[in-house]
Amino acid sequence: MLEKILSLDTQLFIYLNSLGSETYDGLWLSITKQINWIPLFLLLAYLIFKKLGTKQTLYLLLFVAILITITDQTTNLFKNGFQRLRPCNNPDINTFIRVVKKSNSFSFFSGHAANSMAVAAFLFFNFKHKIKYFGFLFLWPLIFAYSRIYLGLHYPLDILTGYFFGFVFGFLMFKIYKVAQRKYFPQ
Repeated sequence: MLEKILSLDTQLFIYLNSLGSETYDGLWLSITKQINWIPLFLLLAYLIFKKLGTKQTLYLLLFVAILITITDQTTNLFKNGFQRLRPCNNPDINTFIRVVKKSNSFSFFSGHAANSMAVAAFLFFNFKHKIKYFGFLFLWPLIFAYSRIYLGLHYPLDILTGYFFGFVFGFLMFKIYKVAQRKYFPQ
């Protein structure tokens, strides 16, 4: 059963990866770099500051930092535990897929997908009723993580598992944050 799932995962990866074109490689290389998302992060920080003020914004950002640390370290534990080769390093397919970027770390599961989904879920649960159209925030992890398939760095299952863990961690951190927020910032 596991072999069949991994085979389907590889086939889906090959299909999605083959949709790429040299014309767009630069765009996807830019999308995959966290630093290029700083304008989005600044916009989010501004929106949060407008809703919460300075003290609560800093408090919320502390929870975001803790969330990213937990999610990132969990991702590394899984990567080192499973040691799944990235598509770009898999000798069975790396000769005929599009390899736009290389990485020597392992593949399962995607830290980009997990971290971006964790933050998006955490912020969404906090602000879904306070900021109109805040659900559009989920476009960020979708685009960000797809770049990893495009570049030849992750299989779809790596992305979906990262989304799952990120969403769960984001939701759990939201619950913890709400308890702490009621204690330190009673309304």
